[in-house]
Amino acid sequence: TGVARGAYVLSEAVGGTPQVVLIGTGTEVTLALAAQEKLSASGVRARVVSMPSCELFAAQAADYRDSVLLRDVPRVSVEAGSSFGWHRWVGDRGTVIGIDRFGASGPGPTLFKQFGFTAENVVRAALELVKA
Repeated sequence: TGVARGAYVLSEAVGGTPQVVLIGTGTEVTLALAAQEKLSASGVRARVVSMPSCELFAAQAADYRDSVLLRDVPRVSVEAGSSFGWHRWVGDRGTVIGIDRFGASGPGPTLFKQFGFTAENVVRAALELVKA
């Protein structure tokens, strides 16, 4: 299965070849799915990839990795932890939504919104890449 390979296509783009790939781990996948729905409503085709293990995914053959992430399609990763290491998966044209600081405290939903972990922010990042 895809989980054993570290990453897999969770939800394919509707209507044709993806214009952007949204990558999430754990609870962030929910944001990617919500962003996919909003993008689809505005005519943008987005694939959602669940990547529960970067290490397992890195160990896969390049053709499998390319079939999941699509070599020539821009990517957005969403990780409520550090952005460290995610640039490998989004490439030079991609965007990483992550947190690179410590010390914030408060209710989870408030912090998620403050740090840009919203479907709207994922949509904004994806649209910037598609338009570029």
